[in-house]
Order: sequence, then structure tokens, then C-alpha cells
Amino acid sequence: MSLHLLELEDVHTNLTLKAGVVRAVDGVSFHVDAGETLGIVGESGSGKSMTALSIMRLLPRSGRIDSGAIRFKGRDLTGLSEDEMEEIRGTEMAMIFQDPMTSLNPVYRTGWQVGEPLQIHRGIDVRASIAAAIAMFKKVGIPEAEKRVAQYPHVFSGGMSQRAMIAMGLTTSPSLLIADEPTTALDVTIQAQILDLLRNLNRDSGMATILITHNLGVVAGICDRVIVMYAGRVVEQGRTEDVFAHPEHPYTWSLLHSIPRLDADDREPLKVIEGSPPDMMRLPSGCKFQPRCPFAVEQCAKDEPELRDVRGHLARCWVTQAGTSLNGSVDAG
Repeated sequence: MSLHLLELEDVHTNLTLKAGVVRAVDGVSFHVDAGETLGIVGESGSGKSMTALSIMRLLPRSGRIDSGAIRFKGRDLTGLSEDEMEEIRGTEMAMIFQDPMTSLNPVYRTGWQVGEPLQIHRGIDVRASIAAAIAMFKKVGIPEAEKRVAQYPHVFSGGMSQRAMIAMGLTTSPSLLIADEPTTALDVTIQAQILDLLRNLNRDSGMATILITHNLGVVAGICDRVIVMYAGRVVEQGRTEDVFAHPEHPYTWSLLHSIPRLDADDREPLKVIEGSPPDMMRLPSGCKFQPRCPFAVEQCAKDEPELRDVRGHLARCWVTQAGTSLNGSVDAG
């Protein structure tokens, strides 16, 4: 039995489209422990959300997990029936999405929606589930909880809708919460409140969280470890402070150097990552980042590196595996 709460081992998820097959998740391996917050970062199309949907077994019709193992509490989810997965999704794992207004049903009161998992999976009646929803609304910081449970989603602000989604996910006290871009549509103040809420829930309940985001500042503030994905692959992973202080993959290095700095010269142009993410049906040979990489050498275009230990954490890069440090070696501009 796995010692980790969740463990992915060489997971491959493909999308079969009219134009061809997309390797959306390509050999991804990582683990999450109880009480831990793991960040998954990368540009749009890097495979972050498809990894989460693979874990939850909520892939679109075109998607399929072709190989690998996804073990939750030692049990391989890829071999379970849909009924067995529904039971796990309803009680032990939960996922909240980027836009709560598309996830909350507009024709049902919010309190009923938040309490519904308890009716389905715990067998309690509607009155008791509404009482539980009120308690959960208070826990996630929704004011006037008794009044709010009777309201419809359109009355809620963006921040309050996101809190309601978090409340819905936490009603059955799951061991794992997957949050897919939970603060993207919110203003900075509400973002901070939501992140504080997630941090406190981890601390108080021992729940593990996977936070999917493109915002490196969010990861720095809340995540114990971070995974960086590019073109469906993990290109770097390790403890957040180690990866951010000493990035060992040029993609991570480029992401960090593209963040605007308060102490930067206002005449200095913003730094960008040149080029665009690759066409997932026509991936380049060798390292998938090499067409955009300021550090690329001849070998990078020929052979794809494996994910190996480089000075304390894992990175998929020929240059750093050969001993070269990225820090300070080129001008980020």
C-alpha cells in the first residue's frame, strides 16, 4: 500500500480528436501527502487541468487514461467502476473550478446545493443538510449564513460564489481538495482571503490540497511543494522555496524572470518568454521547450532529457544536469 495519500505513477492521458491524438498528460508522476499543499503551474495547455481531471476521472468524452496508476489511499483509481469513483468523489475527494458561476446551478438555492452531497452520501435529510450548509458557510467566511443558504447563485458576488464552491467541496470533509485556478477571476483582496481560507483549512483539518494555477505568487504564498508542467510533462518539481530560489529548468527560470518586479527600473521593458507553447499534435523533437529556450544546446534538439535530481530537486534539462547553473548566467531580458 502506498505511503502517500495520492500518488501518480507514469500517467498518460490522451485526447482523441478529429485532427489527431493529443498527449495531454504524458508520463506524469508525483505524490501528495496528508496536510500538504502542492502547486501545479504552467501556461495554458501545459496539462495542469487535464492532470486534475484524470485524478478525478472526470475527463471529457474524447479523453482516456491509457496507462499508468493513480493511487489514492493505496487504491488504484484507474481500475474502479464509475459507481465506485462517484462514491470517492462524493466523500473523500473534491474539486473546485475556476468559474464558480458555471458550476453552481442557477435554479437551486445555494444551501441546498452545498448540502446535497450529505443527502446523497451520508443519507441525512434536507433539513439537516441545510443546517450543515449554514455551518459550512460560516466556516468559509460567508456572512449572514442563515440568509444566504436560501438565496440563488446569481445574488452572490464572485468571491462569495467561490466560497460557496469551497463550502460545497468541503461538506463531506474530503481528504483531498483539488482547486483549479480558484482565484483567477477575483480581485486581489478577495484572492488573499480565499488563499488564507485554504491555508487555514489545511492546517486545521489535515486535508491535502492540489492548487492548479499560473500565478507563481500564489504558489509562493501557500504551497509546500511545486510541480512545473510544460507540454503535458513535468519539467521540474521540488520544495517551493528550493525551486523558486534555484530553478533548474529554463522554463521555470523564464516564468520567474517574467514576473514584474516592484524594484525594477520603470524604463526597463517587461521580460517575456519568446515564442508560443507548442502545437500538442506536432511537438518538436528533443526537449519540448528547446525552440523557446535561451540556454538550449545541440543535444536539446535531438534527445529528450529524463526527470533527474539536479542539486536537490528534480528537473528535465540537459544543461543543468551537466552542471551548468541558470542563475545569473544570462540576462533575463
